Amino acid sequence: MSEKYIPSPSTWVREQVQQIEAEGTTRAVSVMDRPVVLLTMRGAKTGAVRKVPLMRVEHDGVYAAVASKGGAPEHPQWYANLQANPRIRLQDGTESWDATAREVTGEEREQWWERCVAAYPPYAEYQTKTDRLIPVLVLEPTADR
Repeated sequence: MSEKYIPSPSTWVREQVQQIEAEGTTRAVSVMDRPVVLLTMRGAKTGAVRKVPLMRVEHDGVYAAVASKGGAPEHPQWYANLQANPRIRLQDGTESWDATAREVTGEEREQWWERCVAAYPPYAEYQTKTDRLIPVLVLEPTADR
């Protein structure tokens, strides 16, 4: 994704992305003292490059993205981006690689949900705040890292 990226309208997202890019590592920022990863994707409507830091949830080299939006009634915008354009660039620390996002359901979702809550316990509370089932997407590497 070589085109110029359009920064998020959300101040905290913009500032975290700027800090990650300035320092070259996702370790430059955290949320509640927990690590994040950086997803680079295409916007669903514009096709423009978008970036968002998300909580780091990893299991056996596969990562998860939780579309919680803090328990809001609607999904975060990046969720629509990944549904429309599932091929992304994922950065963890100083490493980055291509991955494909895939929403999980059923038993697979339950297994990933447990991992997500273990990585970031507030997810459990977020689920109680909304009637929607918070989507979990796995981010599978598309090539050897």
